[in-house]
Formats: sequence, structure tokens, C-alpha cells
Amino acid sequence: MKKLFYSLSIVVLLASCTGNDDPEIIIEVPVDTVLEGTIATDRTLTQDKIWEISGRVIVANGATLTIEPGTIIKAYAGTGTQASALIISRGSKIDAQGTASAPIIFTSSADNIAIGQSAGTNLSENDRGLWGGLILLGYAPGSFKGDVTEVQIEGVPATDTNGLFGGDDATDNSGILKYISIRHGGAELSPDNEINGLTLGAVGSGTVIDNIEVVANVDDGIEFFGGSVNASNLVVWSAGDDGLDIDQAYSGTITNSVVILGTASDHALEIDGPEGSLEGQFTIDGLTLIGNETTERGEYADYRSSAMGTTKNVLAYGFKADSDVELDNDGVAANYTDGKLSFTNWQIVLPEGVSTSASIFADKSDVGSTFGADAANFSSDVTSSSKSTGADMSGFTWTMADIKNALE
Repeated sequence: MKKLFYSLSIVVLLASCTGNDDPEIIIEVPVDTVLEGTIATDRTLTQDKIWEISGRVIVANGATLTIEPGTIIKAYAGTGTQASALIISRGSKIDAQGTASAPIIFTSSADNIAIGQSAGTNLSENDRGLWGGLILLGYAPGSFKGDVTEVQIEGVPATDTNGLFGGDDATDNSGILKYISIRHGGAELSPDNEINGLTLGAVGSGTVIDNIEVVANVDDGIEFFGGSVNASNLVVWSAGDDGLDIDQAYSGTITNSVVILGTASDHALEIDGPEGSLEGQFTIDGLTLIGNETTERGEYADYRSSAMGTTKNVLAYGFKADSDVELDNDGVAANYTDGKLSFTNWQIVLPEGVSTSASIFADKSDVGSTFGADAANFSSDVTSSSKSTGADMSGFTWTMADIKNALE
């Protein structure tokens, strides 16, 4: 059954007309609240309706999708290439500027959240994969296998060029995302291949990414595929895989962010490097990592595949005794030795049974490095009352994570 919902308003005006005292009836044009297929012209989603995403919706042809503060968008279930997702193609834009008091919420059609509410009551951080996710694609550079300049994003058929990302414009502008909460996504495209909560494919520095929350996604919370966009005030809670994921020589800065592991989470951070000859170095500055002692995995961070960049001012607590921060191959260990990968000011509230913070940092490569020994200089043991770094949590009161007391 095709799911179409309409808002129909009949207005009766008791007005006098010349020579006629009968009331005039004006019927407004019905508004279709279901988004389907391609949006090829500018469109605005208003906060007075709940909007629905049915299947793969692509904003294309240079169009701008504007979403008012406080708007709720619910997406239908689906898998494979028909998984419900919103994709902003290269050259098009999204203008979604929520506020702390009126965030924009993307969620599942199964969520009983209503207009004006911050959260529903029937879904939790363990309800994942009920729809796809939000994907932004840009013309900024990325480092791809074979040194090609553009590649296809997951979830869009290769025959659809709206799924391409990559280019040579580091300042490319894909629009604005502010005060956005993305919940219960990560639908499966194929076995072990799911959509991230927020995917940023070669998104340029002209784009604004600020105050973004991802809750209960099957795959990663937020993944950066190349690009140079800066992102601030990020919260990822209870992802089924990694919290923040960096790939393909992402070269922007991520500031003031939080990753909260859930019972199904893997790494809080998974950091990869370039796949081609183009190099790019990320910066992560001001990060709080909150572990989960009941998850089967639950690592702090995994640096892999020739990762390059800086991770500094990090606070971590709540992890298991066997959780680690690791360099897991020769390429990334060599980059650490060469100074292309660096760590500064990590503070760790030690799990029971762990004697020093330095023991948490491990080089698993064959070539080896001084990573473990150096950790005594760039990390320190702290208590909950003596911590002095990490994210400033005061600005996250608008999030579902704060409402559900996950930021404690």
C-alpha cells in the first residue's frame, strides 16, 4: 500500500460579498508530506507537519532542501538500495538550521514522537536499523584507490551519478546542518553493509556541521569519507559499530564531541588514512569517550591504514580493563614514527585492574614504534573529580542522550 498522507484544511470565511451574503468556502491545496524519488527544485519542510521519507530520496540538480527548526522527519523501513535515506548530491544543498530549543529530528516511522516533542516513548538506544540515514556528498578532495577523483557512495546504484562524491574544491559548500538529531537508522544495504547515521562524502569546508546527534545506528554514527569540512559539537550514542569514523584522507577539524558506547558498540574511534597518493591530516580536539563495560567489543580507538592526524585533549572513562587504543598495522605505525600521527593530552579514568594509562596504548604492528612508551608522556590517570579536558558537556542539553541521562 502506498503511504501517502495529506494535510487538508478547509477554511470558512463569513465575509460579505457584493450582492451575496453567503459564506465563501476556500479549500487549500493538499500538501503531500511524503518525500519520494528526486527533489530537483527548491523545497521547504515546515515544522507544523510530520514529514515522511519513502525509499531513497535524492536532492539533486542544484536544489536546496530547507528544513525549519523543530521539524520531525520520519522514515519508512526498507533494505538494500530501497532503504529509506536522504541524500544531498554534489552541487545541491541542505539548509537545516534547528535550535537548542527546537532541534530537527530524523527518526523512524515506528517512533511515536509527536510534533513539539523532543523524544518519543516507545523506542530506546537499542532500537537500530529501522531506516537508513542522512548522506551529504560534495566536490572536496578525497584519497581514493587508483587515484581517481570521484567514487560512488554506498547505497546508491552505480548507474545513478547522484551518488558520486569527490572533486578538487576543498571549500565546496553542501549547506548547513545545525541542531540535528538522527535516530534509529543504519538499515542494511547488503550483508554486513549498513548506512551510517550521518555520512559525509568529500564534503567541503564551506559546509556548516554543528550540534549533530546520532543515536542507535546499526553502523557508524558519523563517518567522514575524505573532504575538508569542519564539525563541532557532535554526540554519538549507542552505535552498533564505531562512533566517529575517518577515511580517505579527511582533513578537517572535529571539535568538542562525545562518543557514548552502547551494548553493541565497537570502537569509539576508527581512524583510517588515505587510499591513494593524496595525503590529508585530520584534527580531533576536545573529545569525551564514555565506555560500556557490558559490550563484547568496546574499544577506545583503532588507528589503521596509514592514518594521519592529531588527536588531542581527550577524556575517557567507563571502559573495560582490556579495552585499548591501538596502532594496528605497519603503515600507521610508520606514520606515528614519522610524526604524521600524533597524540596530546589524553586523560583516562582507569578501569578496575588497570594500573596506568600508558598501558592502554598498544602498537600491534610488525614494524613497531615507541607509541606505548611515549604514552607515559601524552596520557595521564585522572579521577572523575580531577579531569580537566574532554568535551564541554554544557551545550548538549538539547540532545536525546542528555534527556535519557546517557551523558553522565
